[in-house]
Amino acid sequence: MNPTRRTVLLAGAAAALSPSLPAAAAPKPETATLQPYAAYWYPDSLPSGTPDTGVTWRSLKSWRPADDPDLAFNAATVPLAPRFTPTPANTTARTHQARVQSLVSFGPTSGNPSQGSATADYYALTHWAYIDELVFWGGSSGEGLILAPNAPVVDAAHRHGVPVLGNIFLPPVAYGGQLRWTRDLVQKDAHGRHPLAARLVAVAEAYGFDGWFVNAETGGGDASLGADMLGFMRELRALARGRGQRVTWYDSMTVQGTVSWQGALNAQNEAFFQAADDMFVDFRWTAGSLSASGQRAEQLGRSRYALWAGVDVEANGWNSAVNWDAIVPRDRPHVVSVGFYRPEWTRNHLPADERAPEDFHAADDRFWTGRSLDPSRPDGTDGWRAPAVSVADRSTVTSVPFASVFNTGHGLRWYEDGEVTSDAPWNHLGLQDRLPSRRWAVHTDGQRPCVNFDFADAWRGGSSVLVEGELDEPVIVDVYATRLPVGVDTVVELTCRTDAGRVNAELAVATAEPRGPGATPPYTYLPVNSVNSWQTSTVRLTGLTGTVHAIGVRLTAPPDGGPVRWRLGGLAVRTASRTPAAPSGLRVTAASGGDLRFAWNPAPGDVRHYTLHRLLPDGTRRFLGGTCQRAYFVAGQEPEQGERAARFELRAVGELYTTSAPATVTHRW
Repeated sequence: MNPTRRTVLLAGAAAALSPSLPAAAAPKPETATLQPYAAYWYPDSLPSGTPDTGVTWRSLKSWRPADDPDLAFNAATVPLAPRFTPTPANTTARTHQARVQSLVSFGPTSGNPSQGSATADYYALTHWAYIDELVFWGGSSGEGLILAPNAPVVDAAHRHGVPVLGNIFLPPVAYGGQLRWTRDLVQKDAHGRHPLAARLVAVAEAYGFDGWFVNAETGGGDASLGADMLGFMRELRALARGRGQRVTWYDSMTVQGTVSWQGALNAQNEAFFQAADDMFVDFRWTAGSLSASGQRAEQLGRSRYALWAGVDVEANGWNSAVNWDAIVPRDRPHVVSVGFYRPEWTRNHLPADERAPEDFHAADDRFWTGRSLDPSRPDGTDGWRAPAVSVADRSTVTSVPFASVFNTGHGLRWYEDGEVTSDAPWNHLGLQDRLPSRRWAVHTDGQRPCVNFDFADAWRGGSSVLVEGELDEPVIVDVYATRLPVGVDTVVELTCRTDAGRVNAELAVATAEPRGPGATPPYTYLPVNSVNSWQTSTVRLTGLTGTVHAIGVRLTAPPDGGPVRWRLGGLAVRTASRTPAAPSGLRVTAASGGDLRFAWNPAPGDVRHYTLHRLLPDGTRRFLGGTCQRAYFVAGQEPEQGERAARFELRAVGELYTTSAPATVTHRW
């Protein structure tokens, strides 16, 4: 582990291992007493003294789901989607080799809202296509050591086929770590079992996430503690496997019970690797140690790609000095997988006044796609070897109906059918769509236009796709890699708008894979309308059979067309339109002034999410929020125009963004 990273890690442990979030991202408990937060615990015994304001000390050993008042707000509901690997977007990205693990702190350990917050300034991760495992990073000695991911993160990740792990962080002694917490974690009962192993598996099951990342960095242990930790890991993994969960080990504690970061798979940590599904290799690795580690894993009958080589990007992002050839060489098989530590740098390094959503996504695209901002055209001179250069993207778009309004999970306002129904900024990753996996692959013989998520206007949600530039030749934009069956009734709906210039738009549909990596899919082009207002065109796939492998758009401007601004607001593939059934039993379960907790009975059948509106005295509806859960919290409601009671409406939203009839409730002031 290099000294800079060690300094950063330890300092982070003292400060809850969290990015600097704006106040709006973490409302203070004393001003929002009903606000639910992501859960965190100590293994068993609590610190001495009293917690800081806004911090709640909890014991995991004492946790029971029936006694958890915030469980309904924190339990993810989206199942982990299967995904496939299409033909790579370029000739350098590999399949079935290196994978990517991402260790992300989405918010502080304490005071991290369960269901989003009233700011667009948020790490709204969208490049799930390159990630194989997400770790919900955090924990501190003064707040709690065991973190359950909040539901929006899990729901968004699961839509894209990415498992999410909670974090167990036992910090160094110098920064508040106490060896008794390690002993608490690995304690045994009278039958020789590890009760907290079972409790951890129960938490993951109740909260709907996929397992645990175990990082034991508290020094002072001995061989006896090392043996207890190994027994704990073996039991945790056995129980986790029985529930479809995973366990990852961090290269820190050795089999002797001491903390000594190896930067390799060797005799000091091999037993822990064997007791886990995979291992994060600490940052002190070298090319030689990774090569030897990969060989050692294979000698054990394990995949070398079950080792994540730590790449610390917290301080410098894409400017970090990384020996990429030691991990993902261009001229031979990949050595091991990549473990990114704190890629939310793409948000955190931006000045506070330059964190508009478009600023964040520009930086995040640069990190994951590379300097070219086009995975089909990697920049060979770029010193940052972005994941898109080495790792093939994956997609979960495999069944009909499928729809997307290109919602990234945050925005400056909320749109419904092109109209603003809330002008308040927001974030909630659980509302994020299944997003295009390769952003943005553009095929043209002419000038490449800019393609980005845009937040100045949207059809639904908070964002749309904007294509902007001089179209001197036809331009094809790959939108989705898919595996969608084509039937006699299959149609594609495209919602788009031309903001500037003149452009002929066509739907591009491919029923076969490209001839090879980096090639344009063999599209068939079907006309659609594009006018200067939002319009939905319904296109029948007449003459096409089999399976849709790719969906895109082709844009052509007349020779004298000038600059073009063209916006894509929605895409749907369906055979029939379905309206979901309405939820029932909408009720206010708790109120404190204008802060309200809602709960309801779920609608039968398939529901994508729920939306909550307030019906105002003038008959208009104001969007208050949406969630995939069966409970929701809103803050700061006030009487409107002298009203004595507020009226609220809840609707179920289907996969095609059709909405149910409302369930209603009235709350008297």
